Amino acid sequence: MAIAEDLPQLERLLGDLITKYEQYFIGLEKREPLKMLADVEKLARRYAGTPINNTMYKYKYTMLVARLSTYREHWNRILRLIEEGRYSRDRFIRDLRQRPNAGESPSREEVARQHQDMELDRIYREYREARISCNLPVDKISRDLIAATINKSKPNLVSRLGTEDLFYRVVVENGKPKIKASQRK
Repeated sequence: MAIAEDLPQLERLLGDLITKYEQYFIGLEKREPLKMLADVEKLARRYAGTPINNTMYKYKYTMLVARLSTYREHWNRILRLIEEGRYSRDRFIRDLRQRPNAGESPSREEVARQHQDMELDRIYREYREARISCNLPVDKISRDLIAATINKSKPNLVSRLGTEDLFYRVVVENGKPKIKASQRK
């Protein structure tokens, strides 16, 4: 086949592969679509060493290969998070199955608490990574310590910013990581 026929097929197969992976991640598909991934990668590699003279085809091929590469990295990261038990949709589905009344929707308080837990996990992870990147010890850093620090400074921040809707981020200043708060936009 020529590249003119292969590019639309590659684009269609890549779209199908993205859909299958999303279905796999939310639990609709039971198995990872590895065969389909292998087929798409084989089709993408077909023109890897071949010079493509038509600029339009060359651009389209390059964009599709870059898209595949980006999605492959994204999928690998999600698979790693699932293995570690830190993937939020995976956790949501697990919690949904463990809830005694699976037909009921969670209350607003439960949803808010789950959101706070996810935010705290994100801040803890970012703070830990920042300390590691600054070559600082992380053995005494815990999720509870981060939560206590945030709760201790929250009343002062609320009075200063005038809102309880705060967004926390980790920044590195003078070689030390810090947790900064700002008003959520």
